[in-house]
Order: sequence, then C-alpha cells, then structure tokens
Amino acid sequence: MTTRRKQIMDALTSTMKINPDHYSTLTSPNRLRSFGYSLAGWLYMLRHQKNTRIMSAASLVVIGLALWLQVSATGLAILVLAITIVWMGEFLNAAVEAVVNLVTPDFHPMAKVAKDVASAAVLLGVVASIIIGILVIGPPLLSRLASQP
Repeated sequence: MTTRRKQIMDALTSTMKINPDHYSTLTSPNRLRSFGYSLAGWLYMLRHQKNTRIMSAASLVVIGLALWLQVSATGLAILVLAITIVWMGEFLNAAVEAVVNLVTPDFHPMAKVAKDVASAAVLLGVVASIIIGILVIGPPLLSRLASQP
C-alpha cells in the first residue's frame, strides 16, 4: 500500500479501532440496562424540558387526527418519521445544552454557537414536519370538512 493510501485508510479506520470501554466507566455491556438509561433520558426530557411536553401533545393530536382521517399506512409512516425526527432533534439539542453547560458555566461565544446550532436543527425538523403534516393530513382533512353539511 502506498504511503498516501495508508494514511487515508488509517484516518478512515482510526475511530472504529477505539474501544470506548478503555475510556469510560459508564459504558454498559448489558442491553437491558442500556434500555433503562434510554428510558431514564426520555423521562428526564418529559419532566424537565417543557418543549417535550408540548411535542407529546402535538404528536398525539397529529397521530389521532391521521387515524380519524384514515390516512394510508404510508402516510402514517411518513408522519411517524417526521415526528420522530423532531423528537430526536429535541433530545440531541438537550444533550448539547447539557454538555455545554457542564464544560463552561460562563458565557462563551462558541458555547452560544453550539446551543444555537443545536436549536436550529430542531427548528429545521419542526418546519419540515409541519410541511409534511400539511401534505399528508391536509387533503383528507379538507375533503372531510368539505363533505360536512
């Protein structure tokens, strides 16, 4: 292998060679325990992040409306994916905020950038989800409303 090619391959594979167990005492080899950590994170979000409670209500309304309108399975799957993207964005945003707050309690311009960019990712997901919701739920909703006397 040429030197340049070896450098590229080393750069591409170096991360996968790192064993996280060598650097963290918090890595769990137990899948059930890992699931518990995930559930704990979700419950944390529901308790401490008001946007998550708002998202819960909005998610239930959208799914309920889609079921009432008898949206196709494909349409429902698209809505679930859109909702999931927003939830994931919000969870990652909270994680970024927690890490930034842990690293620096003082104001720092780069901390602001990290928080603002993470928040923008959530906004992007929300806007996309609203557009998807309008495209998927809009036509059957308008049809249902038009057929009402």
